[in-house]
Parts: sequence; structure tokens; C-alpha cells
Amino acid sequence: MAEAQKYLPGVPDDDDEIEAASFDPRLEQEAERIAEALVFASAQPVSEAYIESRLPRGADVRGIMLRLKALYATRGVNLVQVADHWAFRTAADLSFVVQTDEPEVRKLSRAALEVLSIIAYHQPVTRAEIEDIRGVQTSKGTLDVLMEAGWVRFRGRRRTPGRPVTFGTTRDFLDHFGLEELRDLPGIEELKGAGLLSGRVPSNLNIPVPTGDDDLAENEDPITQLDLEELGLLTPKGEEAD
Repeated sequence: MAEAQKYLPGVPDDDDEIEAASFDPRLEQEAERIAEALVFASAQPVSEAYIESRLPRGADVRGIMLRLKALYATRGVNLVQVADHWAFRTAADLSFVVQTDEPEVRKLSRAALEVLSIIAYHQPVTRAEIEDIRGVQTSKGTLDVLMEAGWVRFRGRRRTPGRPVTFGTTRDFLDHFGLEELRDLPGIEELKGAGLLSGRVPSNLNIPVPTGDDDLAENEDPITQLDLEELGLLTPKGEEAD
């Protein structure tokens, strides 16, 4: 009887009731309020996975966040996407009126900017590959500055002799430069238009399009605890080094 009733017109089954509930406008509105509160209360970008874990079952997290993003698009604060995370940020055209007591970020040297650009566009990339692109040796201090700023991280180890460490950018890098993903990095025409490339650009200059993929490449191995100990990031007991 229950099986026959399942197919009777106008008689919803359990799945229909669950699906209908997930599209209840009241639940959707409540889910939006919860998502809004979660992002507002966090000092750091909040992952979609975390937001989903706090919302009613069946809520369309991406749809909710995109609707909130559109809602805040013309406000004094905007909801911005940083990879698969979300955060509230002051509208770009109003940043000049906002005063903070935070210490001014130290300006990067030209060498650090070059290294950061190479890592952003060519990641995953090794130190030797960075030096090959720049044509000069890269000091450890330059990489340390970028890692202390939280913009560069160890990705993995290349499956080549010596197993060199590979570098990549972080979510904080995207957040600081107002990028949703690596594919938002400017291309060669945009760089020319901004005056960052002179008119005497070599005809064979090629700016790669970043993949935006955090997954390890086919020729990369993940960083292990032993690797971190070798790099001086952990003590042999697995404790953080001072």
C-alpha cells in the first residue's frame, strides 16, 4: 500500500517533503541570516564547508552566498569571495575614509615583488626555477619575508633529484590583493594598460595563466612532518620551532 501510495498524484512521499522543505522561503531566509552572521562574526574568511555545517540541511550554500554578495554589492561593506571562503570587506571606493590603528605593512623590495609575481603566475615553482626566470640568485631572506607576510607557502616537494621544495601562494595572498581566485590575476594586456609593462616588451614574452588549483601536481609529493623538520619548521619532536 505504501509503495502504491508513493506514486499517487498529489500524495507527497518523504523525499518530496524533504525537498519541499529545503526550498521553503522561510528556511532560505533563515539560512541567509545564519550565513551572514557567521561571516560577520569572523575576523578571517569563512569557508563554505563551515557555513554549510551550520545551515539547515539541504540549503544551497553557494546560491545563498551569491545572493548575499549581490545584496551587499552597493553597500559600504561588500561580501567578497576568497577562493572557497567568504569575508566582509570595506567597499574599495571607500577605503580612503576608513582609519585603522594597524601598523603600516612594510613595503616589499623589488626583489620580493619579483619573486612573489613569479610564484603567483608559475606555481608550483621551485627556488631554482625562480632564479632561472629572474636570472639572478634569490636570497633565503626574500622568501622568508614573503612567508612571514603569509602570502607564500610550501606546497610540496618536486619528484626530481634532490626533491626541491615547491612554492605557491596562500588564501591570504588572494585576500590582500582582492582576488577571488588565481585566475583573476591580470594578463599581459591588463598589465600594459596599467603601465606595469613598458612599451618595449619582447614579442615572445609569455605570462602564464595560473591554474588556481591547490591540489598537488603530478610531479609533486606532499610535505610531511619529516620534511618540516628538515626545513626547520618543526623540532624533531614535532613541536613548533621558536
